[in-house]
Amino acid sequence: MAEYEFEGKTTEEAIENAARELDVPAEDLNFEIIEPGSAGIFGLVGGKKAKIKVTLEGIETKQEENGLMVARETLERILTLIPLEAKVHAVQEDGSISLNIEGDTSGLLIGRRGKTLDALQFIVNKIVNKALDKKVQVVVDSENYRKRRREALNQMALKMGERAKRTKKPVTTDLLNPHDRRIVHLTLKDDDKLETRSRGEGLLKKVVIIPKK
Repeated sequence: MAEYEFEGKTTEEAIENAARELDVPAEDLNFEIIEPGSAGIFGLVGGKKAKIKVTLEGIETKQEENGLMVARETLERILTLIPLEAKVHAVQEDGSISLNIEGDTSGLLIGRRGKTLDALQFIVNKIVNKALDKKVQVVVDSENYRKRRREALNQMALKMGERAKRTKKPVTTDLLNPHDRRIVHLTLKDDDKLETRSRGEGLLKKVVIIPKK
């Protein structure tokens, strides 16, 4: 359940502000009046703003369920065009929608270093955001590849970091996409003996792991 507070010169204005900010019709709002507001002396001084508290439990749940349904059905339609027999498992996590394709045992949808999966994710995000008319992050995975990739990058970053400290020389990764570079940076960010920098131009860049003197 989510609760929000909104203010206005009048209760009606506070409701209008809530409806606009939350993108929810005013008649669907579940609200409680905290302060009715007052005009003050001659409507000029001593006035108080009206304040309401809005609860979005039912509406928020409905919007999340709708987002999950649109995202899952979008990916399922794309898979039928390949064609590929696979199931799509959809969950809402930390404000984003995660779609995991189960049954892609051949790795067809993953591609080299996840490039095919990234392209599929890009297309699904474009379609879903247009359909919902709002910004929603959709993460597309296949057979938990992204989790396995993240663990592999964590181990790689730690090993390269140890090599940099041992040799006292910078070491450089292969070309990585923004998502993979972020994992490397985050893995080593708390090591006070190392610093990391991205180097290169374009979408794919290398990460340089530098030992501090």
